[in-house]
Amino acid sequence: MSSSRLRLFRPEPPRSSEPTINLSVAQLVPLLVDAYQTDRVWLNDFGDEPVRVTSDLYEILLAYQQLRRSDAA
Repeated sequence: MSSSRLRLFRPEPPRSSEPTINLSVAQLVPLLVDAYQTDRVWLNDFGDEPVRVTSDLYEILLAYQQLRRSDAA
């Protein structure tokens, strides 16, 4: 009888179907603000799109949101 050899295959990491582009906040925010202020329809098309942010930016945004709520009260 011949012995069979086991081969180990490492799975490839899953690939995102959408390419990602890295932008700085300084590049992104002025464009979004202008699109919002000029009521661009295309901005609504992306309203439900997920956006990845770093955890420290997320914490700052949450704190700012709370600050704005307390100022409005």
